[in-house]
Amino acid sequence: MLKVVSFKICPFVQRVTAALAARDIPYEIEYINLKDKPQWFLDISPNGQVPLLITESGTPLFESDAIIEYIEDQYGALEQGVSNEQRALDRAWSYLGSKNYMSQCGTMSSKDKATFEQRNEKFVTAFAKIENQLSGNTRYFKSDAISNVDIAWLPLLHRANIIKQHTGYDFLCALPKTQAWQQAIMESGLVEASVADDFELHFTNFYLSETYLKTGLELQSGTACATSGCCG
Repeated sequence: MLKVVSFKICPFVQRVTAALAARDIPYEIEYINLKDKPQWFLDISPNGQVPLLITESGTPLFESDAIIEYIEDQYGALEQGVSNEQRALDRAWSYLGSKNYMSQCGTMSSKDKATFEQRNEKFVTAFAKIENQLSGNTRYFKSDAISNVDIAWLPLLHRANIIKQHTGYDFLCALPKTQAWQQAIMESGLVEASVADDFELHFTNFYLSETYLKTGLELQSGTACATSGCCG
């Protein structure tokens, strides 16, 4: 059986586990403390980062992009009949999503208003780009079926949803097509299938404790993006 080595709230890990869940591929998971990485992990992880996927033959694979490609090559694509051109586009849009994981993490962990606003201004441009790409006529990014692009953006949309539910702040304010896409992702079942049962507790303890989103965000009724109802 496959084994995933994980840090519980890592978005790169969630992309991998969501890809496995979308294919109904069983796997084991082991969580490690990134501040005290076990030696066995360092011995087999060249970059010392999660996710690490240990294949059924015992080979440790690292770097989430490479792991996603392995899953597709080994267990089959989510979509059939995709042209090489479209596959390249899908990889590009997926990369745009995954390269913003750390940007979102940095924004959420900002300690003061100035830092939050500076980081957020840069981060939300990714959602603005996706808003322009979405047709608004399909449930997911390309169609009514989950694709690799949906999997890549799922961690971003999931975390934005948690922040909205707990603080009222909406990263997707004034982006109606992206909001509809987020809702579809949240209803897909892949979110719950790709994280631990106590994920939200660990997430909020980390990002909504001693951060601007928790202690300094002024949630005034009618202020743009400050209330959960301002953007529909």
